[in-house]
Order: sequence, then structure tokens, then C-alpha cells
Amino acid sequence: METILTLNNLTKKFGGMTAVDNLSFSIEKGNVYGILGPNGSGKSTTLGMVLNVVNKTSGNFRWFDGNTSTHNALKKVGAIIEHPNFYPYMTAAQNLALVCKIKGTNKAKVQEKLEIVGLLDRKDSKFKTFSLGMKQRLAIASALLNDPEILILDEPTNGLDPQGIHQIREIIRKIASGGTTILLASHLLDEVEKVCSHVVIIRKGVKLYSGPVDEIVSSHGFFELKAGNMIKLQELLEKHPKIGKITDKEGTLTAFLDEPMEAEDINRYLFDQGLSLSFLIKRKESLEEQFLQLTNQTAEA
Repeated sequence: METILTLNNLTKKFGGMTAVDNLSFSIEKGNVYGILGPNGSGKSTTLGMVLNVVNKTSGNFRWFDGNTSTHNALKKVGAIIEHPNFYPYMTAAQNLALVCKIKGTNKAKVQEKLEIVGLLDRKDSKFKTFSLGMKQRLAIASALLNDPEILILDEPTNGLDPQGIHQIREIIRKIASGGTTILLASHLLDEVEKVCSHVVIIRKGVKLYSGPVDEIVSSHGFFELKAGNMIKLQELLEKHPKIGKITDKEGTLTAFLDEPMEAEDINRYLFDQGLSLSFLIKRKESLEEQFLQLTNQTAEA
């Protein structure tokens, strides 16, 4: 599969603070990647470096085959890393036509891109009349004018209402279905889970996980259990070969599975050992739970 972008130990320091710490990952053509992390984790700085608007401290990155200069490579990139900035008294179509002139692209693209983002019916409306969501959609249309091979979005749904969030996510899916690779930064777990095929999770500039979204949520799940004798319950769970980590929270044991197992199997096992459960439920880990587990492990390390 063709590689669009590769980061190798990319690092950025601001004085004594390390914003991005030896970050390495690759982006393959045709996928939707999410850089996921809390605010201040280094997402925007990472995007800034690969777009040549932030100088790296060390490490390197390469676009496409590595033989293309960053300047030429960025001609095949569409990006929105700041708030949409257009002329308020010009219409949507006029603003995009101006972008075409600056980028040296064909003005015939304007209608096509406005249709993709659902703004064709507002092409003659002035930018100042647009809602925040419409402004963001116009910015996406602007970033698509050069038919980029990869679209980069920094927090694309930030500040939007639920309807605006839904519209942006649908547009991202539509663009991706046309074969455009997408890289978006987000602090929203829900966004990455719903929109992205791959995720890079970072915390304080350090990569915690990189890979397909469905792999990080494909754990075998966990049991939540209670019994009259909680000490014996924990001892029996620790002896079971299919159970890994066990935690105790407010009188409920959580037993994470290393292998597939059904609730009736653990219930039978414990009953055969002379223990009756007062509470048992099996749950699947969400991306949020996996994310919290990752960040907690890092905090404890």
C-alpha cells in the first residue's frame, strides 16, 4: 500500500517543554487517521511540523516516496489548521474563486466542491451570514480545491452544535469514500471511533498506541462481579487462566479477559468452587475505556 506520510522520531521542544516526543508513525493511502489526545498533548504541533509551519527540533518526516521536497509535496495536501478565514462581504463562490486564483487551480472546481460540502445552494450568500458550521464546511471546500491526495483537519468539529458536528462527520466520510486520505486531530473519542479507520493516541507528546481503531476496541471485554465473600472471589479469579488484570472499585471487582469467555462459564466456575455471585455482568471495552487504561498505565509508569 502506498505511504502518504512517515514520521520518524519527530520531536518539538519549546524551551524546556517537550511538546512532541520522538513521535513515529506512518499514514497509508485511502484511510482515515485520527490523532487522538487530550488538549495540550501535541496534536496541533505535530500537524504544524509536517505542514512546515512549525520548525521541528529533531527527527524527520517525509511525504510520499521521500524523494519529493516538502514544498512540492504540500501542493498535493489540503489542510485546515486554524479557524476559517475568508472575506466577510464576499460570497462563498467569490471566496473560493479567490483561493483558486492564489493556488493556481481551475475555477471550475468551485461548484463541485461546494456541492460536496452541501453549500451549493448558498454559493451566492455572503460569508458573514454563515453559521460556524457553514464556515467550517466552506473551509473544507477550500482545502479540496486542489484535489489533494490527503486532507488534514485540526479539531474539525470544535465549537459546533450537534447538527454541525453530524454534518462535518458525514462530509468527512463522503470525502474518504472518494479515495482521499484524511488525517484529523481530535480530543473527542467519539469522533475518532465514528469516523476514523486508524488512530494514533498521544499523551504529553508521547505515542501510546498506533493502529486500526477496530483492533484497540477488539479486546475480549471484562466482567464486573460481586459476591458475599469478596476476598475468596478475588482469589478464585486470580487462579483462572483466561483472566488477566483485576481491579477493585467501590466494592465491585472488574476482571479483564485475556481470552474469550462467556458470563455463564465464569458463573459455573465460581459456583463449582463453592462461591455464589450476587452480581455479574459482561461488558465490552469502548475506545474510551481503552484510552483511559492506556493513559493510566502511562501515568503509573
